[in-house]
Amino acid sequence: MSVRCVIGVQWGDEGKGKIVDLLAEESDVVVRYQGGGNAGHTVVVGREKFVLHLIPSGILHRRACVVGNGVVVDPEQLFAEMADLEAKGVKVRGHLFISDRANVVFPYHKAIDRAGEMKRGITKIGTTGRGIGPCYADKYARNGIRIVDLYDRELFEARLKVNVEEKNYLLAGLGAETLNYAKILREYTAFAKRLKPFVADTVTMVNDAIDHKKRVLFEAAQGALLDIDHGTYPYVTSSNSDATGISSGAGVPPGCVRDVIGVAKAYTTRVGSGPFPTELDNALGEKIRQIGSEFGSTTGRPRRTGWFDLVGCRHAIRTSGVSELAVTKLDVLDSFDTIRICTGYKVGKKVLKDFPADLRSLETAKPVYRDVRGWKTPTVGARKLVDLPAAARAYLRDLEHSLGCVVSMVSVGPERKQTVVTGGRI
Repeated sequence: MSVRCVIGVQWGDEGKGKIVDLLAEESDVVVRYQGGGNAGHTVVVGREKFVLHLIPSGILHRRACVVGNGVVVDPEQLFAEMADLEAKGVKVRGHLFISDRANVVFPYHKAIDRAGEMKRGITKIGTTGRGIGPCYADKYARNGIRIVDLYDRELFEARLKVNVEEKNYLLAGLGAETLNYAKILREYTAFAKRLKPFVADTVTMVNDAIDHKKRVLFEAAQGALLDIDHGTYPYVTSSNSDATGISSGAGVPPGCVRDVIGVAKAYTTRVGSGPFPTELDNALGEKIRQIGSEFGSTTGRPRRTGWFDLVGCRHAIRTSGVSELAVTKLDVLDSFDTIRICTGYKVGKKVLKDFPADLRSLETAKPVYRDVRGWKTPTVGARKLVDLPAAARAYLRDLEHSLGCVVSMVSVGPERKQTVVTGGRI
């Protein structure tokens, strides 16, 4: 292992935080390359629960943790996260490095996010309200303010003034409260001083690590089906949340990643609006939600639940070149007599095997299922492949065969030790 990446191959919340935490122990550098504080990676260590939004999960192992240029950084949220970690005995200073090229989230981004979402009514996307989309919009409109810009006083003041004036015009049009330029300037001038010890040229840092054969692990946020280009647009996130975002989001050469590990739940969930062909909007879906504690780690919103979707997962695996799969929350299915796997989408008279770009097709698709036998046996105590019930292993083999991707890890609980490493053979 030299350079690896962990991505989600569903609609996020697949359990990437735990998998990154496990792999970080054998890594030298952990790099987050996209997204912002709308992510929520949960790691359970003993009785302690850590919910990370911006800081890579490798921080729990005191590895060098990089927030890359492709991430949008909310300083207020970042400092709150750092304080929470330090209160729990996790050392952050000296281990966290933030790209000087990363764009900064400002109060006006969050205000526009919330006001715009309310204005959309029934067409709302279901954002977290953290200002991620508006910040990326500014980045690509070349109106963004990067972390490096915070240290050029004249430039910072001029850009901030123009931005606040423009955003206040938009906020007034949306019927929202406008913001005070002087207050934001004071707040972010103070933030800049606190950020200074963590700011680095991470492009050089990460490339040097790769050149020196260090073990580098790239960490994605959200899931590949929320990718801005390849996901269920417009019900997506605002960045490339699949492996294609690594090169631009961290400043490294295409092809530097040797292994891409996809993470998928043994079933499927989704937060917010958007098509979800296998959704179980019934008592069965509620049962999965309660057993799996399916509530957003960032927002607390109930997650929508459904059966495993081979069509969407295969699409995510293909676009990212996933070489192995980590299946999480297998234990949630322990009590079911029958488990269903979606093998295709019926749209009109056609059965689609490939993931369509057309939103209308996804919204009207009826899942085509293959039923498999449940195992009706607790799996939470499994630590080796032989500990898993035969029917559970058969289910995993089915996923392997259907996806053309080896299952290398199986999670049967939230704690680190509740993991089965398969050795590449189910």
